[in-house]
Amino acid sequence: MHVRPTSRSAERRLFEQVWLEGRLEEHLDAVYGDRCDPNAAVGPADAPALTYTKLGLARAAGRISRASGRGGGTAAPGRLLLRLAPRAIATMAARLRDGVVLVSATNGKTTTARMLVSILEADGRRVVSNRAGANTHWGVSTALAEGAGDIGVFEVDEAWLPLLAEQMRPRLLVLGNLSRDRLDGYGELERLVCLWRTLLRSAGAAPMVVANADDALLTGPGGVLDGASLHSILFGLDDERAGSAAPEHPHEAPHCARCGHRLEYTRAFVGHLGHYRCDGCRRSRPAPDVRAIAVDERGLEATRATIALPGATFAVSLAQPGLHNVHNALAATAAAVTLGAGPEVIRAGLQSVRPPFGRSETIGVQGRTVHLCLVKNPAGVNAMLRVLEAHRRRHPLHLWLALNDGAADGRDVSWIWDANFERLGGQPAAVTCSGRRAGELAVRLKYAGWNCPFEVDENLDTSFARALMRAPQSLIALPTYTALLGLRAVLNRRGVVVSDWGTTARSAA
Repeated sequence: MHVRPTSRSAERRLFEQVWLEGRLEEHLDAVYGDRCDPNAAVGPADAPALTYTKLGLARAAGRISRASGRGGGTAAPGRLLLRLAPRAIATMAARLRDGVVLVSATNGKTTTARMLVSILEADGRRVVSNRAGANTHWGVSTALAEGAGDIGVFEVDEAWLPLLAEQMRPRLLVLGNLSRDRLDGYGELERLVCLWRTLLRSAGAAPMVVANADDALLTGPGGVLDGASLHSILFGLDDERAGSAAPEHPHEAPHCARCGHRLEYTRAFVGHLGHYRCDGCRRSRPAPDVRAIAVDERGLEATRATIALPGATFAVSLAQPGLHNVHNALAATAAAVTLGAGPEVIRAGLQSVRPPFGRSETIGVQGRTVHLCLVKNPAGVNAMLRVLEAHRRRHPLHLWLALNDGAADGRDVSWIWDANFERLGGQPAAVTCSGRRAGELAVRLKYAGWNCPFEVDENLDTSFARALMRAPQSLIALPTYTALLGLRAVLNRRGVVVSDWGTTARSAA
């Protein structure tokens, strides 16, 4: 276990490795340990100050990155700026007149943030946001440097959240869910629960928090919010027809974090999210303030929901499919209510939101419809498999799956054995496995009973091309994160624009 740096040289190394190189995963204990000030990771208090010249250099770096085609310029400007002025994030965040909202979750934070931004813009607010999904300090710094507005809405990686909250002092935290993800980097869930629980009792805590009532890790006994003194607004699903009678494998929170009794469920929605109770503590899932009282899932095409607020109810049609996106919409709605938006504005914002990069994004390629759906952990895969099960009732399933093991994906890909691929056993019409770990993925699907025409090809370009030609009308792409980036490059070379990735930065520059 890491211990607190004991010398200036050790603190300097921590600052360089975490803040300048972005290697937080390797140093979680050193940054967040009981005896260590997290601010040691962002440089000394007398670090070089932010100037207009430094801002200009960072913006120029973004223009060069985008012009060169090496990327969308979503991190390079922020990376340079934090080298020039390590505490630039705190300085820039303090200039936002209406404050900062930070959105974090294992799954859905990009979509939730995009939904909230859409609502606030429908309400006439000028919003600064890291819209392209770059959710560490570099992406946040880039958005602040290149954006202009009155309020900031930033999605933040789960482990980076406490560190960035210390810098940005948000007015509102939006906590969506926690589930296992990148175990080789963040470890088991208890570690993140502890980080978030500590955050809510620290100087970086917001005066208000929006949280998922259906997640026992957040709102259950011994969860993140248990014992916190700040004001909370809760959201959750209240349609007993949705979901299933019990959580499917993997069950992230089988036991009460306080007394150890097994949690009982009357309804489960996505992973371990649902209506839970602990008979030992005699506590149950709290009643949400913002609720979905009716949900109609329609496969990949849309999801309809009726949302109840304190004093108002409205129906909304979401372009994003699945129960998981209903949770995302509820999180954005609860945050918007807290920020003063009315029900009609919320409804208009939710219905006009464009899908974020690769998150249930639909594009046209060579006369076919392609659905791009990022998957990165068992809970996320299971949510999409549920959507596909409903979708196949109307359309044959032609699937292209790509599994990579890059740093952003997690080096350990054993998580695919925890995803419930058996749910679609025998149902796909054709399957292509691609990415660096295509072979392992194909073995997993064979064990899941996917007895259909199979192709295994690690090359993203050639495998996608053949899968597209084989699909008569539509192809569903399920890549992990770096495979999604690789597919985007493949499509761009073919002249296909798959999202507005980088648009905000380009317009600001």
